[in-house]
Parts: sequence; structure tokens; C-alpha cells
Amino acid sequence: MIFLPGLALALSAILKFSGIPGVVHNTAAQGFSDGKLTLVASLEILSAALFLFPRTRPFGVLRLSCFLGGAICTHVRMDEYAKAIGPLILLTLAWTGTWLRHPQALWSPDRAHPQMNQFLPNDYRERLVSKSA
Repeated sequence: MIFLPGLALALSAILKFSGIPGVVHNTAAQGFSDGKLTLVASLEILSAALFLFPRTRPFGVLRLSCFLGGAICTHVRMDEYAKAIGPLILLTLAWTGTWLRHPQALWSPDRAHPQMNQFLPNDYRERLVSKSA
């Protein structure tokens, strides 16, 4: 479940980079042509790579969320509501898969595992210790 959104985005980026006429035409109709298409494909492959590697998955799921949220907004702006369902499903799978594999990803810093506190700023860590005392 967790790999499907990343692989789908990677495949989509490859299709954009390869310049398939149908893909280029559809993205140009949405306002992304030439240099913008390359930028979108680059951001797409970056989001997929960050999401697929376990060590960068926390940042990757946020990047993937931003990218897919933008895709949903683009489809809604173009009155293509049915086409917005695909990115919505991928986004749901990404967050559900991340939560199932890494439940701590949805924790707030206040309830984080003590080992996670090492990544918090010192002043915030001190406030957490004073709250629990």
C-alpha cells in the first residue's frame, strides 16, 4: 500500500519526461507546458523518491501531499472533478500506508517517543520536561 503512490508518481514523471504527446497535451491544457512541464516532472520524481526511501519518508509524505494536493486543485479548477479522484486516492493510500507502517508519524511532539525528543529544539524539550513534572 505504501509503495503504490510513490510508484504511480514516478511513472507519471517518466511519462512527462519522455514527452508522450497525450501527456504533454493534457498538461499543456492545464497550463503546464515546456519549462513548467519539466519542473512539474522534476518535482514529481523528487516527491516520489523522498517518499519511497524509508529514511526520508516523513519529509516525502509531506512533499507528496503538497504535490497531490496541487494536482487535486488543478483538476477542480479546470472543472475536471472525476480526474481529481485519482490523486485523492493516491494521497489517501500514502497517508494510510505511512500511518500503518510508521504510526509515530501522526504523533504530536508532546506525545512523541522519548527517542524522538532529541530532534526537538532545546527550549521546546525543556517545556515538555516541565509539563510532565
